[in-house]
Amino acid sequence: MAKIMDGKALAKKIQKKLREEVEDLKKEKIIPKLAVIMVGNNEASKVYVKNKSKACNEVGIEYEEYLLPEETTNQELLDLIGNLNARKEIHGILLQSPIPAHLNINEAFEKIDYHKDVDGFHSVNVGNLVLGRDTFISCTPYGIMKILEEYGISIEGKHAVVIGRSNIVGKPIAQCLLAQNATVTMCHSKTKNLQSITQSADILVAAIGKEKFVKKDMIKPGAIVIDVGINRQVDGKLCGDTDYENLIDKAGYITPVPGGVGPMTIAMLMTNVVKAAKNVKD
Repeated sequence: MAKIMDGKALAKKIQKKLREEVEDLKKEKIIPKLAVIMVGNNEASKVYVKNKSKACNEVGIEYEEYLLPEETTNQELLDLIGNLNARKEIHGILLQSPIPAHLNINEAFEKIDYHKDVDGFHSVNVGNLVLGRDTFISCTPYGIMKILEEYGISIEGKHAVVIGRSNIVGKPIAQCLLAQNATVTMCHSKTKNLQSITQSADILVAAIGKEKFVKKDMIKPGAIVIDVGINRQVDGKLCGDTDYENLIDKAGYITPVPGGVGPMTIAMLMTNVVKAAKNVKD
């Protein structure tokens, strides 16, 4: 029977420690502040933004929200980011994705001052991650690494398989695992013989966005399974990218959905905002 990796409990522990750090910063007249931009009316984004606001409140981080209409122009978005860049009291800027198709998300990410890029998407921060330098790491991969650390899972020498090559999860988690001396295989929609590759994984990260995609016969006994997916089923319940109920008696460790990687993503966002505020102090 797999050990359930409780991301929710770990996130609470991290946020409690952050609250203490924020209190110390406030004694030095530094109040960590996050600005979140959301464009359009994506329902899932509204939930994520609300959760980020709530977490900021719990940690003691000040929070500003910019809800822009669907018809916002690219220049209007860039101008807003430029204004936020210029404000010294704002330490972190986050652009909630997805944004409407007529906007250039890559240009927007690049416009965010990389010192305030608490999502870790700016090319400078991505480059620093690849080069093994101190940087802002994308919140979901960062959260995954913290979960593995919390459960005392040694990464060195392990075969880690990542399903999904997104810039948000797949690519950065591969870099994080590589930095910890794992042997990393990246799989995607064009990968052949996927099952034979996943069956050799000591650590399997599923970040593909397909409901219950990873089946029991795709993992080896005792594998460490990290499920990044959040999919809404026909009955309205959430499920991940793995067939959790059937994997639980074969995996060694597994993250649940919800309550696994999701809460950790927000906890690491809070961590990055506090780090940005400390960087200003230093």
